[in-house]
Amino acid sequence: MCAPAYAATVLILGDSLSAGYGMPENQGWVQLLRNELPQHTIVNGSVSGETTAGGLRRLPSLLTSSQPDIVVIELGGNDGLRGFPPNQLKSNLTKIITLAEEQGAKVLLTEIMVPPNYGPRYSKMFTEVYHQLADEYAINLVPFFMQDIAADKSLMQRDGIHPNEQAQDKITQWMLPWITQAIDE
Repeated sequence: MCAPAYAATVLILGDSLSAGYGMPENQGWVQLLRNELPQHTIVNGSVSGETTAGGLRRLPSLLTSSQPDIVVIELGGNDGLRGFPPNQLKSNLTKIITLAEEQGAKVLLTEIMVPPNYGPRYSKMFTEVYHQLADEYAINLVPFFMQDIAADKSLMQRDGIHPNEQAQDKITQWMLPWITQAIDE
């Protein structure tokens, strides 16, 4: 007889991109991920408008309630849209990573990019935070899942910021191998 497959609990700590802003929750990529990985528990701890500071405040109770094996951090977009300093972004993400690892969870960090109108200097400093943290903590950095989607107006809501329902399967398929690899490690 085969041993039962390992059933992981995955916590998605994100903002509107993971909360399914502008659509029913069951059509967002996190629900589609649940459909792809029914043997695992996928907890959506995402809140529209969330900053890294807000995610950091909410994380202890999410860690206690869900006891995740893996924490996927998809935060920073709202920090960037508000022009928060990259050192503040790094400080908050560092604390989030540390808290998750102290609870024994593996961490997946998703890269976030800001729109080009913030200027090349700020954009570069912002994006570098994610690469620095991935190196410093030896964690996997998931390339920004919105990069190709944001360039395709047919996959975006009218606000030009949020992916629409048609984009959700593309996000799921982008994230799925990263999450399954983390589960299998």
